[in-house]
Amino acid sequence: MADAKVIPFDDDRSRGSAQRSARRRPGGGGRRKTDPAVVGEAPVSPLPGQQTPVRAADAGHSGHTGQSRPGQPRADAGARQAPEAADASGRGSWDRRVAGGLAFLRRRITGDYEVDEFGYDKELTDQVLMSLVRPLYEKYFRVEVKGVENIPAEGGALVVANHSGTLPLDGLMMQIAVHDNHPADRHLRLLAADLVFMLPVVNELARKAGHTLACSEDAERLLQGGEVVGVMPEGFKGIGKPFSERYKLQRFGRGGFVSTALRAGTPIVPCSIVGAEEIYPMIGNAKTLARLLGFPYFPITPTFPWLGPLGAVPLPTKWTIQFGEPIPTDGYPPEAAEDPMLMFNLTDQVREQIQHTLYKLLVQRRSVFF
Repeated sequence: MADAKVIPFDDDRSRGSAQRSARRRPGGGGRRKTDPAVVGEAPVSPLPGQQTPVRAADAGHSGHTGQSRPGQPRADAGARQAPEAADASGRGSWDRRVAGGLAFLRRRITGDYEVDEFGYDKELTDQVLMSLVRPLYEKYFRVEVKGVENIPAEGGALVVANHSGTLPLDGLMMQIAVHDNHPADRHLRLLAADLVFMLPVVNELARKAGHTLACSEDAERLLQGGEVVGVMPEGFKGIGKPFSERYKLQRFGRGGFVSTALRAGTPIVPCSIVGAEEIYPMIGNAKTLARLLGFPYFPITPTFPWLGPLGAVPLPTKWTIQFGEPIPTDGYPPEAAEDPMLMFNLTDQVREQIQHTLYKLLVQRRSVFF
């Protein structure tokens, strides 16, 4: 609609550039799926005229010596065949991987894959992008996930989380946490700031991974379409705060996420992330340099920029991501989305629940790195 009004979540995360065109890939029709080959071991049938083997316990009574007669398979034939069957199974598994990889490349080259109106490429995200980030999630940060079942198994839901860490790695870790642990295989669609979509390469990768602009219009369309949407209302105020203010939540914008959830009638799921605050301890902010580069802040840490590129390596902290009890919104009347007092109360309720869970997780944490 030409006169639609775009309401940003807060003044830091969006500056009103919500209207854009999303291209649909050509040939995004049906997707071919190859049935995996079944590799098994054929049973050995007895030869014509072959006698039934005699149990060892009966050999003494019948005079059987336990030796094989001519034409009778030896008792250790199966033992010799087992490694061969295992090798064949291993080769079959490898062949299936190669065939799947070639089929994936063929679909990418010919354009025989689908993206939605926001540019989300589910196949590329599941098979490539998630695989690239997963080692960081599993081996480096060793993320522990709690309460992921609080995200509904179907229908829309708005996940609201704290934001920290100087670089927005917490959003990616939260996305993998939902993708890999939810019993209903839900996918998290993150709302990102304008800056993400202004950076070359990052812009395209973010859209492929399902991210979209942090504005109420896009969020409402996703929620009404039954998607799980993730938002971090602190914006740059949270991710760029100094290390001395770690785990202290900043202002949650103007409550736009609550208004969006009320209009869509979807529950709000608070999410608390512990571990991201310490990956880049921000001890300073070069504001002049940040203005020259067009960044909201330019971090100074104990290792950056002093160690050059090595200073950009995050510290291997131990992470915990906990999803809290959902806050329902479907019981409110339609006009509730325009009630500023109700939005303020719900925003404060979500913020307090996240802050309380952060304190609880910090008390339970044994160490920053273990």
